[in-house]
Amino acid sequence: MSDSLDYEVDVSVIIPTLNEQETIGTCIQKVKEVFRKYGIRGEIIVSDSSTDRTPEIARALGAIVVKPDKRGYGYAYRFTFKHSRGKYIVMGDGDDTYDFLEMYKLLEPLMMGEADLVIGSRFKGRIEKGAMPWLHKWIGNPVLTRFLNMFFKAGISDAHSGFRAIRRDALEKLDLRADGMEFASEMIVEACKKGLRIKEVPVNYYRRRKNESKLRSFHDGWRHMKFMLLNAPNWLFMYPGAAIFLIGVVLVSSALFRINIGYLPGMHSMIAGSLLIVTGYQIIFFGLFAKIRSGSNLPRILTLEKGALVGALLFISGLIYALTLIIQWIMSGFQQLPSLEHDIITFTLISLGLETYFSAFMLSFLAETQ
Repeated sequence: MSDSLDYEVDVSVIIPTLNEQETIGTCIQKVKEVFRKYGIRGEIIVSDSSTDRTPEIARALGAIVVKPDKRGYGYAYRFTFKHSRGKYIVMGDGDDTYDFLEMYKLLEPLMMGEADLVIGSRFKGRIEKGAMPWLHKWIGNPVLTRFLNMFFKAGISDAHSGFRAIRRDALEKLDLRADGMEFASEMIVEACKKGLRIKEVPVNYYRRRKNESKLRSFHDGWRHMKFMLLNAPNWLFMYPGAAIFLIGVVLVSSALFRINIGYLPGMHSMIAGSLLIVTGYQIIFFGLFAKIRSGSNLPRILTLEKGALVGALLFISGLIYALTLIIQWIMSGFQQLPSLEHDIITFTLISLGLETYFSAFMLSFLAETQ
């Protein structure tokens, strides 16, 4: 696809199918009716992986049929985008759960220059009784949509709607790679990252008339969640790591200085705090690694030299502290062991120093290989 493309048609409607012979004809007829009603130069492309008569029916009704060379909801779209010619692209399922007669509601904001990506929201429209399992309607979709909004500030109500439209020039900006159902989330995440204007319009959603849904609730839900987490290093690593680190600091400090935090922390709390400090610190570095891996630039203050210097200073401080304790032990004639609190502080500093020093080199290595 190219920015200089002379569009042969106004709208390309892409319909992925897997054994939809009972409904594909209805979907195509509805699309053609919208084309006639609004005078749209359009094409219908069926991305088919069926073993029934779906492709024959689609061809008989004038649709272009392409066959992806591997399976997958996301791959079906990515494969077919290359065969489309329209300035605007509409995406919708071939099971007649989305009403293609509502298609112009998706196209109008694009044509009016109000949006780059338009999503048909089932939750702002009407969901026919039995169309969506209660697990999807009340838990799966709302929870995953909330996480997506929290991670990427998408501000939408239906992240997994399969009825959407996008400008071709906007589509070309998206780095879409997902093959499975997580493609729906990936498109929105990429749109947010690229600063595209996203708009929702209410649409109706109907129960399947034939066949069963191909969705696998927990498997597909996890794939969506995994994709979002892997693309949100702040939420996956930075925030949890910082929280764990701060809890550890509070436990160590309150135990060392005998501060009551609802209870008076003792030695066991201090040991736990030390472990939390080291663990949280490492998780924060995981977040920095992930940020570089995803192409983000780190603040200029985080250089190899500064990181290595801080690491060395922490390590040396811990080492000097340890040597001081050892000397005191020797001076006592090997009779008086250092207090355990001081041992914990010593080894915590040494551990943080080593982590900082070697992680600084790892950050530099990742940055230079990007």
